[in-house]
Amino acid sequence: MENQRLFLFVALSLVILLLYSSWQEQYGPKPPATTPASSAAPGQVTPALPSTETASVPSEDIPDAKPGAMISGDAAAVSRPADSTTIRKSQRIRIRTDLLDVEIDTTGGDIRKASLLAFPQELDVPDKPVVLFNDELPRLLIAQSGLVASKGLSADHHVIFKSDQTEYKLDSGNDKIQVNLSWHGENGLGINKIYTFHRNSYVIDMDVDINNGTSEEWTGRFYRQLQRSEVTSEEQSRFIYTFTGGVVSNELNKYEKVDLDEMATWKAEQSYIRGGWVAMIQHYFLGAWIPVQDQYNYFYTKALDTGRYLIGMSTADTTIAPGQAGKFSSNLYIGPKDQERLANAAPNLQLTVDYGVLTILSDPLFWLLKFIHEYIGNWGWAIIFVTLIIKLVFFKLSEAAYRSMAKMRKFQPKIQQLKERYGSDKQRMSQAMMDLYKKEKINPLGGCLPMLVQIPVFIALYWVLLESVELRQAPFILWIDDLSAKDPYYVLPVIMGISMFVQQKLNPAPMDPMQAKILSFLPIVFTLFFAFFPSGLVLYWVANNILSIAQQWYITRKIESTA
Repeated sequence: MENQRLFLFVALSLVILLLYSSWQEQYGPKPPATTPASSAAPGQVTPALPSTETASVPSEDIPDAKPGAMISGDAAAVSRPADSTTIRKSQRIRIRTDLLDVEIDTTGGDIRKASLLAFPQELDVPDKPVVLFNDELPRLLIAQSGLVASKGLSADHHVIFKSDQTEYKLDSGNDKIQVNLSWHGENGLGINKIYTFHRNSYVIDMDVDINNGTSEEWTGRFYRQLQRSEVTSEEQSRFIYTFTGGVVSNELNKYEKVDLDEMATWKAEQSYIRGGWVAMIQHYFLGAWIPVQDQYNYFYTKALDTGRYLIGMSTADTTIAPGQAGKFSSNLYIGPKDQERLANAAPNLQLTVDYGVLTILSDPLFWLLKFIHEYIGNWGWAIIFVTLIIKLVFFKLSEAAYRSMAKMRKFQPKIQQLKERYGSDKQRMSQAMMDLYKKEKINPLGGCLPMLVQIPVFIALYWVLLESVELRQAPFILWIDDLSAKDPYYVLPVIMGISMFVQQKLNPAPMDPMQAKILSFLPIVFTLFFAFFPSGLVLYWVANNILSIAQQWYITRKIESTA
């Protein structure tokens, strides 16, 4: 019964973990608020940190010019649509690197479209890459940025920038491309927004230069935000849940998920927090704004009336004197959940590859999987070898479990005789069985306890296989050309069902006829259940079952052959 119990324990454990995670997200303790110390990044504008003000987000898609205040005066004088939550379109600037195909709209200088050239949407259409950023419904996701003034003229993401070029391409002899956008107000305020794209990188640098050519000081804030639409049914699997929504990271909380439904009410723990980043994530891919890490920002979310959502950050007020210049900098990551690239892009950004509470086990398992793949070159065989290594690590524990079950199987006729002898006298029956277990040195719990130790490892590997972008569209052998998709011919799920049936035959039959009948249906139930799982996950279970059968058959035969 080891395998049946294993699946039942795994299923129960997954349910408990999901319930615990949901409880933590809704009702879990929050880190205490702290007052940040003043710190300035070298070469950056130093914002003034208010001590008592509480920031808020207005009813439109632009952050406040001043915490707790709506935009007014000169700051409201910039021409913008009547409904500022609409996606306004102007001239497009296209940039193509070795990894990215990006479109910037001159409205706001926003990144409106981004395709990941190394990741086809489908295997049979290699020239059609994944479109991660897009300003068309139903899958809208864009990166916005701008300046809102509490004194002076604003240059938010509704103003129209100018560009000398509409096409940029990273040539073989260059390692980077710079895209310059400019805007000039009527009163002499000038803004230059400069994007820098690098070879072999998903990180885009952005610098915003402010030239105050007016006769008065300018005071305002620099904000960056991601806007996306509601999750569509096509984005979420019917059988396997993966998180799609916002994530916030800073020095108070290194990783906090914010569901889209929570963005109308989510509040940061304090007005200004140092470092971190904000992101919109989905299965395998993400977009993230990354500020200067010793800069203080207010983190915010917003649910718009149009069924779209914002997550972003805004600096405190910065003042630039007449005739002086200032500068803001930030980075934008648009790409896959590649742990090495994410770790290099920003602290804790690799946590978007979310293994949950078992990260401490999942991380070394992923390292082992990746290490083996570097030598084998096939993710499917790497999964099999990792499964073999896990079986070897737990060999002694499994051996103890199989020995216990083999002994119970051997003495099954004697147990049946005791049942017939004592009939309905459960007390005498229980005592007789305990005497038999003691005499024959059988541990009735020997098959369960070793299994409980292994369950966390199995669940951790499950999340590794589910979350790893490396397995997306990774081929194995023959008909399995995508380990992240279900088996198109359901061969692996059928093999898994057969392996469960074989294991049942090696296990001692349950004494309870009803329990025996229920267990007999488990191979069918799990075959249907796993038919829609990614083939990489099913491959792991098949490999684990076959190795377990071999080990159990050998031990059972050895024990049954003894007198």
